[in-house]
Amino acid sequence: MQGAQKKENRDEASRLWWFSQPIDPLTSKEKKQAAAGRARVQLPRKEKRVVETVCEIPVAEPVFGSMSVSGRSREMEDAISVRINLFQPEVNRRRPVHLFGVFDGHGGAHVAALCRERMHVLIEEELARVDSTRVSSVSGGGEAEWEEMWRGVMKRSYERMDEVAMGTCACGSEWFKCGCHPMQMALGGGCAVLSPEHIIVANCGDSRAVLSRGGRAIPLSVDHKPDRSDELARIEAAGGRVIFLNGARVEGILAMSRAIGDKYLKPVVIAEPEITFTKREPEDECLILASDGLWDVLSSDLACQVARECLREKNPPAKAGPQIEEEGAGALYPSRSMLAAALLTRLALGRRSADNISVIVVDLKRS
Repeated sequence: MQGAQKKENRDEASRLWWFSQPIDPLTSKEKKQAAAGRARVQLPRKEKRVVETVCEIPVAEPVFGSMSVSGRSREMEDAISVRINLFQPEVNRRRPVHLFGVFDGHGGAHVAALCRERMHVLIEEELARVDSTRVSSVSGGGEAEWEEMWRGVMKRSYERMDEVAMGTCACGSEWFKCGCHPMQMALGGGCAVLSPEHIIVANCGDSRAVLSRGGRAIPLSVDHKPDRSDELARIEAAGGRVIFLNGARVEGILAMSRAIGDKYLKPVVIAEPEITFTKREPEDECLILASDGLWDVLSSDLACQVARECLREKNPPAKAGPQIEEEGAGALYPSRSMLAAALLTRLALGRRSADNISVIVVDLKRS
């Protein structure tokens, strides 16, 4: 039965890939220009610069694709953050680190938007605060010291982000300098820091990070659900309750046991992230970060299967239409990873996901 299920997943992934191929939008003249090396076709001027490309360009920076849609939900409460070459910390031997984040808002989009604009700044500040003596001890120490340093950086960044979220009004004023009410919203946020040697994942909520390695799906985070045994024990020890009302919810309200924001459920709901460290290996294929709009209807195994099918060398990158040059829209050129993110989103919509869907796919073979 297990073998038949795997074959069915492979067949479904293959069919989805072929059905997703768009009609070639280029004219014969444009194709000749592309063959001559002039692959960039300038489109009419708009508010945002739009560039069309017809080939995958080798770059030193991470190759990724992302997509974020409201789906069947009335409101768009998700946000994606991609920060390439965020920082070159001494503790990482001056090698650049890249940040990928998926923030899933609950009860409104304001906290997610706030995290998109501020989380990377806080992480960069915490890295810069590592003093010279600490740098020397960590650089000359072992793996445990290095992990301890990063654990502290990510934990403090999430704590500070939680403070900012609880002290910011929905109108944007900080520390209640206006007459509005403070935000009563929460979010689950997952961040992945990518370096040449490691993948560091910090998760707080129900977003998820999954690594595809050697044809297998390896979870890099565990969803913070109120009915998770250890989280249920922590909630009850803090004086809270888990009420099963359309699923397990803290006090019958929040479907996550950890979140940024939502001051009225503190201290039962905490903003402390769980952090994992994974050494990169040659057989690593891709990293998928997504909100629960994807994971509610797709297993980690099937998501990795679909992504691997899109990233295979024999499958050429789609000659897709224009890509808008803005954060969250994916790479500036049509790539296999962009195709994977779009196809996973389409598959979740086809399976009638009721939530916002946000997906990032990082091609680790080309990154």
